Amino acid sequence: MSQNSFHSTGEQPFISHLIELRNRLLRMVLCVLIVFAALAAYANEIYSLLAVPLLKHMPENSTMIAIDVASPFFTPFKLVLVLSAFISVPFILYQFWAFVAPGLYKRERRMILPLLVASTLLFYMGVAFAYFVVFPLVFGFLTAAAPEGVAVMTDISKYLDFVLALFFAFGVCFEIPIFTIVLVWTGLVTPVSLADKRPYVIVGAFIIGAFLTPPDAISQTLLAVPMWVLFELGLLFSRLFVPKPDADYPIHADAEMENRLDKIERQEDE
Repeated sequence: MSQNSFHSTGEQPFISHLIELRNRLLRMVLCVLIVFAALAAYANEIYSLLAVPLLKHMPENSTMIAIDVASPFFTPFKLVLVLSAFISVPFILYQFWAFVAPGLYKRERRMILPLLVASTLLFYMGVAFAYFVVFPLVFGFLTAAAPEGVAVMTDISKYLDFVLALFFAFGVCFEIPIFTIVLVWTGLVTPVSLADKRPYVIVGAFIIGAFLTPPDAISQTLLAVPMWVLFELGLLFSRLFVPKPDADYPIHADAEMENRLDKIERQEDE
C-alpha cells in the first residue's frame, strides 16, 4: 500500500466528518436565528411576562428602571435570543444525536437517545420550577426585606441577568438523575456506593444551593431539597442501568477494533 493511498484513506473520512459537523452546526445556528426572527417582534411582551413574578411583589407605584441608555432596546432582544436558543434545544440535541449515532453500538444508541430526551425534559422542568415556584417566594422575600425608606426599583438588565442565572442553575441541577444514571451506566460507581454517600450528597446540595442562589435561606433550600430528591430519583432508576455483558456490546471492543483494522489493511495490501 503506497503512502499516498494511506493519506487519502486516512484524511478523507476526517474531512467528511468535519464537513458534516460544520453543516450540523450551521443548522443549529439557523434554527436559533429563525426562532429569534419569529419572536423579535414580541420582545417587549416577552420581557413583561418574565417580569411578572417581580412586579407582583413590588410596592405600589414602584416600577422597574433602565440605568443604561440602550438597555430598554437591547435587553428584551437579549432575552429573545436566549429564549430562541432555549426553544431550539430539542433540534440542537437532535443534530448532535444524528452526528454521533452512526459511531455508536446498538446498545449505546438504545441508552443515549432516551437520556437525551429525558435530560431535555428535566431542564425544562427546572426552568418551569424556578419561574412558577421559586421566583414568587424569592421576590416576595427580597422586596419585603428592603429597609424602611428604600424604594425597590430594579434595573431591567440586572433583573434579566439574575433570572437567567437562576434558570440555568435550576435547569442544570434538575439534570442530577441523568448524571447519576450515566455514572452507574459507565461503571464508575454502583448504586450501593452512591447510596452510602447520601449524607455527603445532602451537604453538597446545600453548599451548591448557597453558591448558585441569592443569599437567602429560602432560595437555597428551594434548590437544595429538589437536588436531593432528584438524586434519590436517579439512584432509584440507576439500578436499571447497571452494566451487564451483552452480545451486541463487545466487552473487548479495543481488541475487536484492532482486528478489524488489521483485516482492512490486509485486504488493501492484496
